[in-house]
Amino acid sequence: MVEPGLPDSGLSESIVPRRLRIALLTDYFGRRYGGAEAYAVNLFEILAQRHDVTVISHDFDHDLPVREIRIAMPSLLPSWVRAWIFSMQARSLMRAGYDIVHSQMSGCVGDVEVIHVTPIRYRRLFGRSLFKRIIAWLQPSNIVYFLLEAASVRPHPGRHVVAVSPWLRDRLHDAYGPHLNLEVIPPGAQAVPMDGENRQRVRQELGWSDADIGVLLVARNPLRKGFDAVLEALAQLPEHFRLAVIGADPDVEQYLLEHFAALVPRVTLIAPVSAVTPYYQAADVYVHPTLMDSFGMAPLEAMAHGLPVVVSGPQYCGFSQYVTHMHDAWVLEDPKDPVQIAKGIYDLGTSAELRASFVLNSALLVQRLSWDQVAAKFESLYADCITCRTRS
Repeated sequence: MVEPGLPDSGLSESIVPRRLRIALLTDYFGRRYGGAEAYAVNLFEILAQRHDVTVISHDFDHDLPVREIRIAMPSLLPSWVRAWIFSMQARSLMRAGYDIVHSQMSGCVGDVEVIHVTPIRYRRLFGRSLFKRIIAWLQPSNIVYFLLEAASVRPHPGRHVVAVSPWLRDRLHDAYGPHLNLEVIPPGAQAVPMDGENRQRVRQELGWSDADIGVLLVARNPLRKGFDAVLEALAQLPEHFRLAVIGADPDVEQYLLEHFAALVPRVTLIAPVSAVTPYYQAADVYVHPTLMDSFGMAPLEAMAHGLPVVVSGPQYCGFSQYVTHMHDAWVLEDPKDPVQIAKGIYDLGTSAELRASFVLNSALLVQRLSWDQVAAKFESLYADCITCRTRS
């Protein structure tokens, strides 16, 4: 039985009858920038083999055979001003003529709009009092975000709006009404075989001995992904449990020094990197106690590398709608509870039998979620866009 939001299997070949000219609009294009950016790189790593792809972005860090158009602007500008400028410049570039505009930027009005984050309309307006809604509408930054987001989801014949998880689809319906027509296409995964030599080398670089239990957290902003709760859990675990955090910036280091100085010898902080595979292979357990993730690619990537996963429940993390507690993941009822986190890490770190069971079952999920199938699903949307355009 195919789970809700999973692409149908058997769609590994292109269903578009010709080579398309595709424009991808994204804030950044590179795996090290975050989950949404990694989604785009992984998807277009496949699509660029079959189509002519132009990526329009602020910055790049990749090795794909695509044409780049950089939209540069001062980094000191507020994010809402940069979003507006990007939208206006991207719209003018669309006059160059593409068969498909694939956008994951609010306001750019593509043929296919992919939504990765909780809608700003939901965060700022849904469930709020009339007074708070009025205050929200009086802020210039909110007005710009509201207008850009509304343009992204506005219905149009042959246009498709895609949410990356059923959880996010529900939030979009809360914000814009159940009539909003949405596709759900979650991120994909690709099983990565273990490299024993690489594992040993990276563990030595991290200062982990063979007896240590290596715990991994990968996040562009760890402080928003439960870093504090993980540290509290680590404090309850034996000394040989060690933590590596990929995506740490100076704020994360400062937080660690100020609040958990005693754990500094057991915690390794690493800046964002393009290739995370070496760290997945070095670890023994992956932990992801996020409080809000529309999907959460890192736990799925961890499974693809053969790691057992401790993850927040489906009310906090969209990915958890695809897993079952104590079957293919350790699902946290309360990701703020360090006792729950510590128990999950300890049991998975010390029980070879439990860990093997999780890895075996999660491998089946990885097989069902492949990037080839994700690419085929998007090509199906492209074909529909072109058909509708031809008929009009």
